[in-house]
Amino acid sequence: MLAVISQKLVSLSAAERKVGECALAQPKWFVQAAVADIAREAGVSQPTVIRFCRSLGFQGLSEFKLDLSASIGHDGMPYVHEELNSDDTMQDILEKVIGNTAAVVLGSRKSLCVADLEQAVRLMAKARRIEFYGAGNSGIVAMDAQHKLFRFGLSTVAYVDSHVQLMAASVLSAEDVLVVISYSGTSLDLLDAVAIAKVNGTPVIGLTPADSPLGRICDCVISVVSSEDSAKYTPMVSRLLQLMVVDMLTIGLALYLGENVSEMLAKTKNSIKLKQLNQQNE
Repeated sequence: MLAVISQKLVSLSAAERKVGECALAQPKWFVQAAVADIAREAGVSQPTVIRFCRSLGFQGLSEFKLDLSASIGHDGMPYVHEELNSDDTMQDILEKVIGNTAAVVLGSRKSLCVADLEQAVRLMAKARRIEFYGAGNSGIVAMDAQHKLFRFGLSTVAYVDSHVQLMAASVLSAEDVLVVISYSGTSLDLLDAVAIAKVNGTPVIGLTPADSPLGRICDCVISVVSSEDSAKYTPMVSRLLQLMVVDMLTIGLALYLGENVSEMLAKTKNSIKLKQLNQQNE
């Protein structure tokens, strides 16, 4: 059902699309909510909620809720996936993984703030050095961010070892920027590293829930949240959300810095092309 909603969004009116995005962002809440609450949350009229349901081929809101509830209503296999069980087929896996991912990505527009993204870009553009810290899945995202930004000719590094993070944070300055990435925002190691960096006056950007312990001590927070129960299931979509935000910051920074970035990226592309040509000629 979530996959169907995400596919249908482009064909809906602007007002109906808001209802669809509301259903994608909070499907379990949507199933229980009254039409007035849904309309208020989506910022549309109550008749628009009904029109949305009919646009998807349902008689009304109740019928739509029944179908939506059936698609999300069971607990999944612990520590594997919250919507999938051992009796699901590969077709079920395809549909539910795509649908769940699309739902969370589209729903993230409600939690992401343009002003926060712009502030993060400005901080990074002025930095002498940008360091990315993360652990586990978030550590992989930190390395991806560093891999993207070093090609701009910027001084960047990613650290995923907690001891190295503490030592590196101790030599940061007010001219640098620290970017910390954490789905939960509760990592004691990251909290310690941020505390050390802030003593040095280093601006800290957090890709983490704004209301988390980590989010509350960052200078700029890009609130990356999803409904995944990370205590019971392996986080999957949260990592994709973090990567998506990294892409937004990368593109925003490239546009902010201007044509010089394109020249740098051209050099890195050419270096790879030469390597590929050399391999082909061997």
